[in-house]
Amino acid sequence: MSDNSPTRIFNVLFLCTGNSARSILAESALNKRGGPFRAFSAGSFPKGAVNPDAIAVLERIGYPTEGLRSKSWDEFAAPSAPVMDFVFTVCDNAAGETCPVWLGHPISAHWGIEDPSSVQGNDMERQRAFVTALRHLENRISLFTALPIDKFETSALTAKVREIGQSEGASSPRPDVA
Repeated sequence: MSDNSPTRIFNVLFLCTGNSARSILAESALNKRGGPFRAFSAGSFPKGAVNPDAIAVLERIGYPTEGLRSKSWDEFAAPSAPVMDFVFTVCDNAAGETCPVWLGHPISAHWGIEDPSSVQGNDMERQRAFVTALRHLENRISLFTALPIDKFETSALTAKVREIGQSEGASSPRPDVA
């Protein structure tokens, strides 16, 4: 990464097909952590609404939910969009899709997580699935934010963020996809 200034903010985009659960959880978790990161989320085929179970879990633990919405990744491919430094797919479907060409050539990786919204059952079972997905995402975000980003060459940083995607909770062993 070329800009080492202490005020440098790194933009991170989390992608999922529907942008209603996993990518929303990741956006909120990274924004809660703060630091030199600003998180966004989007989907290839957004559902148009955030999953209420995702909002419930985030609110219960005091994570930000204001402004969270299901939106198309096209918003972030537009010339007026913020330039992304990192793009992480968090669902296997999005990882296999042809992504837009991102301005700035961000570092990308696949951080697949099982879809908590696919869990059928009572409120407690669904909440447990969302808490588990959030825990796996938080573990990855913690590893990511601990990286000395300004000390790595691009190829080494790419390898590190892809390695993070294979940590506990990985839904797919596809480190080459993103």
